[in-house]
Amino acid sequence: MSFDKAAIGATVLELEKGFNERWSAGDNRGYLDNYAEEISCFDPILKDVIVGRDQVVAHIDALYSNPQIVRSEYLNPVVHVSDGGDFAVLAYNLNTYVLDDDGTERQLRAWNATEAYRLIDGEWRIVHSNWAFTQTATEAVAS
Repeated sequence: MSFDKAAIGATVLELEKGFNERWSAGDNRGYLDNYAEEISCFDPILKDVIVGRDQVVAHIDALYSNPQIVRSEYLNPVVHVSDGGDFAVLAYNLNTYVLDDDGTERQLRAWNATEAYRLIDGEWRIVHSNWAFTQTATEAVAS
């Protein structure tokens, strides 16, 4: 069976951007409603992986507040699509910007994001999510 990997890649990238734009505007449900039941998630503030939709949603709901992001930069997106066309891994860098009290735009965060999407019942669902701050080490280390 033949699949258009470029089209699948474009689809998951657009889904991700849509979820992120909702998040930035104060609506976290785009991501949360898309998570598969068996999702696993790494959050940069936790040591361990979170497993299961209910647990991930509860964790994010407990922390989430409207970030009031005014601009996002999606940099270096790469999508790997399985030969079967039912699994895609999206990796990208995300820079987010907010306004200071004087109305000046400033960078809020710089992220490394990886999202694994699986086609479940005809819909692309996130089955694994990994968010990391782009600068966590002060020197280059391999282990």
